[in-house]
Amino acid sequence: MPQLKGIRILLVDDEPNILEFLELGLKNEGFEVAAAPDGLTAVTLARQFQPHVAILDVMMPGMDGFEVCRMLKKNGNLAIIMLTAKEEVEDRVKGLNLGADDYMSKPFSFEELLARIQARIRNQFPNLLGGVVIGPFRVDDRRKEIRYGDRVLELSPTEYELLRFLVINHGLVLSKSVILDKVWGYDFGGEENIVEVYIRSLREKLNDKEHRLIRTLRGAGYRVDLS
Repeated sequence: MPQLKGIRILLVDDEPNILEFLELGLKNEGFEVAAAPDGLTAVTLARQFQPHVAILDVMMPGMDGFEVCRMLKKNGNLAIIMLTAKEEVEDRVKGLNLGADDYMSKPFSFEELLARIQARIRNQFPNLLGGVVIGPFRVDDRRKEIRYGDRVLELSPTEYELLRFLVINHGLVLSKSVILDKVWGYDFGGEENIVEVYIRSLREKLNDKEHRLIRTLRGAGYRVDLS
């Protein structure tokens, strides 16, 4: 991951131990961090701090995480990762409908949270990072260029956006509908099979004949495997 100086993260949690642990860990990674013990403080602090990413606990007394999420998204351009102690699908759906960008259940590993933060930054604030190295790939949004190993891939604009999306979200299973929404746009009126056509083209350019890099999970979608 490139230099993280200048990237601001807002932490919101009513558990002091979690707040202190995350604040220390993220500062050690090079982020600028502000912490809030409740929702009202978080909303006020966000206006001054202007975070790029907010790590937001759902279950808080007073103003809960859902309301904080709604207000933060209304008043600023930022990525929100919500934390919950519950595995309720309804909570995840509610948070995502309010604008949350990702979800994690407690307890979680700091390494996984860090990876999700980095993914959100790469996806929503690429200009802060310039060229980003992800495994054997280097994604450069300024040049609209992706290197694989020591060579620059010859990609069409759509191939660039598709490979960028797959690589940034490596390890995650991405359905055709999600790919169409994020790469082609929600108003795309074509067939889902277009994804297969472009995946085939990318595999040829990556010399991924055995589909070890871009894997197909039948009935689920695609996953980039960098292991």
